[in-house]
Amino acid sequence: MNTQDYESWGRLDRRPRQGISPDDYEDRIGNIEPDAFLPFGNGRSYGDSCHNDRGMLIDNRRHARIIAFDPGTGMMTCEAGVTLGDVLARAIPHRFFLPVTPGTAFVTVGGALANDVHGKNHHARGTFGNHVTGFTLLRSNGEHLACTPAENQELFSATIGGMGLTGLILTVSLRLTKVPSPHVQQHAIRFDNLDEYFGLVDRVDEEHEYSVAWIDQLATGRRMGRGVLLAGDHADGSCELPDMPKGMKLSVPFSPPFNLLNSATLKAFNEYYFRKQKPGEAVSTVPWTSYFYPLDAIGAWNRLYGPKGLYQHQSVYPAENAREITATLMETARRAGHASFLTVLKRFGDVASRGLLSFPRPGFTLTLDFANQGERTVKLLDRLDAIVVEAGGAINPYKDARMSPQVFEKSFTSWRELEALRDPALTSNFWRRTALALPK
Repeated sequence: MNTQDYESWGRLDRRPRQGISPDDYEDRIGNIEPDAFLPFGNGRSYGDSCHNDRGMLIDNRRHARIIAFDPGTGMMTCEAGVTLGDVLARAIPHRFFLPVTPGTAFVTVGGALANDVHGKNHHARGTFGNHVTGFTLLRSNGEHLACTPAENQELFSATIGGMGLTGLILTVSLRLTKVPSPHVQQHAIRFDNLDEYFGLVDRVDEEHEYSVAWIDQLATGRRMGRGVLLAGDHADGSCELPDMPKGMKLSVPFSPPFNLLNSATLKAFNEYYFRKQKPGEAVSTVPWTSYFYPLDAIGAWNRLYGPKGLYQHQSVYPAENAREITATLMETARRAGHASFLTVLKRFGDVASRGLLSFPRPGFTLTLDFANQGERTVKLLDRLDAIVVEAGGAINPYKDARMSPQVFEKSFTSWRELEALRDPALTSNFWRRTALALPK
């Protein structure tokens, strides 16, 4: 057993927490108290879904071996503590890539499965769980279960997007995607407002594997919602960029005493970034690290939000009135005096998720980052929640640190099915705060 911070990426509740290895956890089976543990990946969830402050964390990073990789088929089996970066380091020399990846390569495979993460190509390939062929799960009663679409089907579905609550994921098997090059032929399309974006996105998503938009959340008037749509496809085999990067170039060594990403600095950054893009469509070949993981090049960038940390709010809402909802969410934040550094808009497609509690569903998803200003920020986030659920949408649980039980229930009506399958030894601060506060 060891004690360390085990921070979540939002850095909202920093305190020493106790963790043990998966081997130590397995040694305790037969003498485990209810709700006493929770698996922990690499701390890239933003809120409290990776914490259990009434128990101990099972540190999966201590099990991080790639067990098997077939360079002919792209099939890989690895332990849950392997990071997506580790997967790519092994796969890229053989011209395979992750079929779905979030915006950081520092997520563990177990964490990607437990949160059923999505990427810039959800409209084409769905979520991470759609490409997992099976996994092994250790239950607190000592059972080692092989879970596939055909075997232990209920636990297979509940574990995908189940936030680590169904058991300790030991190994994962997934099918990688063959690509001519890991790098991306990027189409950067500058648009002047939200109407232009929604006029572009259908065509762009049909033509390209990847699609995501950066939005200037602080722009107003006729410029409201201006931004850059970054579409892309894997470059052809003639690309001469080196496959593997040299490593992180910059790092934030400490947390400044105040938030550096405030309205004044973000207005200047947004103006620079927007004007840097040429009007119309610019096509170029960019390194895969720059397209998929631009912020991974800056170590501990979350410290820029200052000592109080940050909240991230990610929602999904129906396509029918997405333009109006997007505008309302951004304007509500702006009027509340909050500036979002990372404002990202993209469309979720119709590819059904395998997970019982997966967040992605057809519609549009907006991500907003806010420096923590205490009660002011919490009240804003509550208002954003209300706008989304009234529209029939949902809030992302692994980005959340404060949604109410009622918002959670409206977002995930099947939560009782997960509760019925939850391993009795495992729970989280998030689950205790939301699901367990609701009537059964």
